[in-house]
Amino acid sequence: MSTKRVGSAAPWLSEDEEVAWRAFRRMMVAVQAGVVHDLAASGLSEPDYEVLSTLVEAPEMMSTLHAQAQKMGWSRSRLSRHAGRMEARELIRRDPDPADGRGCLLVLAPLGLDALREATAVHLESVRRRFADRLDARDLLDIVRISGKLAHAPEPGLRDGGRE
Repeated sequence: MSTKRVGSAAPWLSEDEEVAWRAFRRMMVAVQAGVVHDLAASGLSEPDYEVLSTLVEAPEMMSTLHAQAQKMGWSRSRLSRHAGRMEARELIRRDPDPADGRGCLLVLAPLGLDALREATAVHLESVRRRFADRLDARDLLDIVRISGKLAHAPEPGLRDGGRE
């Protein structure tokens, strides 16, 4: 389990590292699955909610596809495909980008804003029940500290976290 296998180029995790990794994965899956389940009652998927909740933060509730994908950590093609499905449900619309003839603007539609307003209460209650209420102030600070180490650390051997 924590020893190097024959033929493996990478060193195996120590027992403590493996226990921590598995605990982290179980925690992420449990919290996320619970929130996704609760959010489904609002008629939005987790990706729908992510698109709408980040789009509402943009000036005039619109963003270029490129900027929105970057903000969400998605590829442009993934966001474009998902935006097409959301556009069919009239949650957002895609308008030509006047600054880039090949690009488009994602615009939060009135139906999308209404759906977001309804889903936000469900989402917040779920996050509170499944995450925030289970932790004390020190736990929350520890998560912020650990997240900073993991989410913003440059990849070993690459400059600027992988952007060469």
